[in-house]
Amino acid sequence: MHSTTGNGGELESANGSGVTDAALPPPPPVIPPNVEPVRVKTEVAEKKNLRVPMARNGFGTKGQKIPLLTNHFKVNVANLQGHFYHYSVALFYDDGRPVEQKGVGRKILDKVHETYHSDLDGKEFAYDGEKTLFTFGALPSNKMDFSVVLEEVSSTRTNGNASPNNGNEESDGDRKRLRRPNRSKSFRVEISYAAKISLQALANAMRGQESEQSQEAIRVLDIILRQHAARQGCLLVRQSFFHNDPSNCEPVGGNILGCRGFHSSFRTTQGGMSLNMDVTTTMIIKPGPLVDFVIANQGVNDPFNVDWSKAKRTLKNLRIKVSPSNQEYRITGMSDKPCREQMFEYRPRNAPKNENGESETVEISVYDYFLKERNLELQYSADLPCINVGKPKRPTYIPLEHCTLIPLQRYTKALNTFQRSALVEKSRQKPQERMNVLSKALKVSNYDTEPLLRSCGISISSNFTQVEGRVLQAPKLKMGRGDELFPRNGRWNFNNKQFVEPTKIDKWAVANFSARCNVRQLVDDLMRIGGMKGIEIAPPFDVFEEGHQFRRAPPLVRVEKMFEEIQSKLPGAPQFILCLLPERKNCDIYGPWKKKNLTEYGIVTQCMAPVRQPNDQYLTNCLLKINAKLGGLNSLLSVERTPAFTVISKVPTIILGMDVSHGSPGQSDVPSIAAVVSSRQWPLISKYRASVRTQPSKAEMIESLVKKNGTEDDGIIKELLVDFYTSSGKRKPERIIIFRDGVSESQFNQVLNIELDQIIEACKLLDENWNPKFLLLVAQKNHHTKFFQTSSPDNVPPGTIIDSKICHPKNNDFYLCAHAGMIGTTRPTHYHVLYDEIHFSPDELQELVHSLSYVYQRSTTAISVVAPICYAHLAAAQLGTFMKFEDQSETSSSHGGVTAPGPISVAQLPKLKDNVANSMFFC
Repeated sequence: MHSTTGNGGELESANGSGVTDAALPPPPPVIPPNVEPVRVKTEVAEKKNLRVPMARNGFGTKGQKIPLLTNHFKVNVANLQGHFYHYSVALFYDDGRPVEQKGVGRKILDKVHETYHSDLDGKEFAYDGEKTLFTFGALPSNKMDFSVVLEEVSSTRTNGNASPNNGNEESDGDRKRLRRPNRSKSFRVEISYAAKISLQALANAMRGQESEQSQEAIRVLDIILRQHAARQGCLLVRQSFFHNDPSNCEPVGGNILGCRGFHSSFRTTQGGMSLNMDVTTTMIIKPGPLVDFVIANQGVNDPFNVDWSKAKRTLKNLRIKVSPSNQEYRITGMSDKPCREQMFEYRPRNAPKNENGESETVEISVYDYFLKERNLELQYSADLPCINVGKPKRPTYIPLEHCTLIPLQRYTKALNTFQRSALVEKSRQKPQERMNVLSKALKVSNYDTEPLLRSCGISISSNFTQVEGRVLQAPKLKMGRGDELFPRNGRWNFNNKQFVEPTKIDKWAVANFSARCNVRQLVDDLMRIGGMKGIEIAPPFDVFEEGHQFRRAPPLVRVEKMFEEIQSKLPGAPQFILCLLPERKNCDIYGPWKKKNLTEYGIVTQCMAPVRQPNDQYLTNCLLKINAKLGGLNSLLSVERTPAFTVISKVPTIILGMDVSHGSPGQSDVPSIAAVVSSRQWPLISKYRASVRTQPSKAEMIESLVKKNGTEDDGIIKELLVDFYTSSGKRKPERIIIFRDGVSESQFNQVLNIELDQIIEACKLLDENWNPKFLLLVAQKNHHTKFFQTSSPDNVPPGTIIDSKICHPKNNDFYLCAHAGMIGTTRPTHYHVLYDEIHFSPDELQELVHSLSYVYQRSTTAISVVAPICYAHLAAAQLGTFMKFEDQSETSSSHGGVTAPGPISVAQLPKLKDNVANSMFFC
């Protein structure tokens, strides 16, 4: 028997006389007689039964029925007997190099389709733009090879270290570069069979029998929509499409435009297949001179005040058109020196030849090259850096003034507060306007002409789907002095009413960073209104004014100096400090101030924007937050402390709200923040506390639910369960109700089988014999289903619930519009009931979810998603400000989250002081 090693027979001895004894492996151990071999447990045997989302257990009946329309359009599938065929696509240049350039694939495949139509049996393609292609019915062969020549490839590949040819005449060097293989416009295309997808799977999915085949079939249909939009010249963002139409664009500041487009995707519902179509907005960069964008983006007056190192990060990968040649390029970087000084080597025309017959190269500045070779004198960019459209080691430089941004380029950096509010304001649409825009968009999309949809017998109705909703009655609320009321239209107020559990404020102070407030008047008004709401507020110990000399100091210094002043004069720690901020938006003192108070001193603090004379409503809203932070309650559900609230008060029940917040797109170096809030003082469902941890950037599953440290568990869940036990009369929860936010359908199984397992493990670590029952719901706001009244131009009334027709054909889900949509079109929250061991009836569960929209202590309105989830958002956002990240949108790494293997170390959040950790500090 011959044996070789992986490195080519290194066991051979030096003199070639065979293998030495020392190199031989030891003999196998002798197995004693009568030994029973142990069966190794295979992974399959170990695999436990995975949980899957539960099936619907009926429909709700409570509430007043209301006829509604929704932006789902009925899809008929006439040909369910056919098959989609899935093919893999590989693209090569004619010299065999793979095509890595983005955006050219569709042009190549369109050319293949046009040139080889008969060889392909006239089949239509559904191509995803990258490596996947689908047809209806099979192609003639399982493996096909084609060669095509493209007349023009717009995203031109560039190489070489000379400036691009901006005139019509070509230098010798330019001609040589054009003959290089990577300038070639010949391509080879390999199409190989991968799989077959039955359209029958769609029919099964509509009956609730989802499978990988049905998901693939819907993916094919969505790819057909993307391809249809691409052929119309749209910008594609997943399933949203944006036309190059200036009338759809609104400026939001900094030469960024809000571009209105349309989301289109196929969904399986109880009523069959539907096309969900909605208006959507993305940010694009205003096309035009590149210099205009750089100036506006940095808020300077001219290009000579631009921070070019910052601009380099902002401009990378943007596409430009270069004048006067009209060639398109992608920006790869910038020159280190200005045009006048940036040198490069090139071969001029009529240059003398060397002994090898090659033209000699000369060194020239970019400025002189354009002046002497192109006869173009630079007007203003001679003393500015050049744009590089080549490779780092083989740059191709172009002066700034010859660069123009092309249309429909997404802006993916974080917007500032003012841009965000402008975007929200300009993308609002009243329900009636949205319906009209959608009807028009469906006609313009003209999906009926799409050959692939026609070949598999798919037709799309032009009518909004009719559904029946129910309007649930608002729960009765309890105020102070025994007052009770029913909210009207999802709203109530505290006019002539007191808080149900007002707190008492004896020791407090004011820290004033603002020069604009009339502090004495503000303090008097706050004490007066507090008294009206039942809060006894003593006069403050003092008002601490920031010294003028610190107004321009760094935020941390300003906070430190203020605390030095407070400590030197206050006899002891106050209950509460009111902080008057210097700016209304994006105040950089906020994070350091909160961190100092909560983690070093354990002081509750309320920040207030600088308002010269705040009105009573403004101060009442501040008092709602102050009262909740100090342990009071503003209002309760009337049933909260009564046995009548059977779903909660029958047995000890804890409610959890879970969320993970991430940095802005592209911020791969910023940790994500996981927050879990829990109810306390059962049977209340209006009081919560939070536990917040950092975790690796963009990780969606919460990693610290259980955190074993030897025999101890330092995880989030234990912390919350122990608090519930101590605050609820030493009762363990027998029921645990979990609301999870921010996960998509594709992550439901992870929530069910990873996060829920960890929560169960945390319970077992506390008490092995403890078996609480679980209810797990996911709340989604990031979807495209909207509802409209049939008989009114207004938004649907608060409390509108829909659990039929457009809901999932099998799984337990419903849509709820708990809040009153005052502006724009109401976005319902889509709740998915993934797991229910408690066995709530549909009405009980829907009423509980509805009630939890009325216990949010910060406002006097029903909110759009349950309070525990809102509190988790707030807690994550507030503790996120503790972590100092310089200029987040700009300094973020551009590596797209690629990290080295191994455990990632993440900066940990500082621990809150015990006396504020159990409070609603996040309110």
